[in-house]
Amino acid sequence: MTSVFSADGKNVPCTVIEVGPCVVTQVKTAEKDGYDAVQLGFEEKKDKHTTAPMAGHFKKAGVAPQRHLAEFKGFGSEVKPGETITVDLFAEGDFVDIQGTSKGKGFQGVVKRHGFGGVGQSTHGQHNRLRAPGSVGACSYPAKVFKGMRMAGQMGNEKVTVQNLQVVSVMPEHNVLIIKGSIPGSKGSIVLIEK
Repeated sequence: MTSVFSADGKNVPCTVIEVGPCVVTQVKTAEKDGYDAVQLGFEEKKDKHTTAPMAGHFKKAGVAPQRHLAEFKGFGSEVKPGETITVDLFAEGDFVDIQGTSKGKGFQGVVKRHGFGGVGQSTHGQHNRLRAPGSVGACSYPAKVFKGMRMAGQMGNEKVTVQNLQVVSVMPEHNVLIIKGSIPGSKGSIVLIEK
């Protein structure tokens, strides 16, 4: 992340994202595929790292093999396979939704994962149970722990969508968007941006 100064002098925290150029690898239509969408590819890769079926798919579109593929709706029929989509699609002030995979935290306890206070306060006579979850069951009836009980477990590494992030600046010469706020994922991770 970084920060930029707005027109009124406020320091705005921002994230810099490289956007494209993305290549149209397939145009799906309602007649042929049952729905309208455009498949975009990002980041070229070598032929030797491409499987034969995918190589045929890219050859049909007339593009080099791509490392990442994603489908987007709402383009209509104005694009054709082989065309390039650039950062010019966005404008300053647009609001976008960004989807990515959040940072993985591994196996975490209830205090970090769910924000429990622990049972280590000044009451209950506890002295060595600072970050424990406490009681999780009910009584002899229902004699089980209900599904959905918040417990320790795997945290992070999930698909996360952050909505209504504002585009602060568009830099077409570098294929870069500057987005207000933070986005999911670690540095260098792949995200999907939708208007």
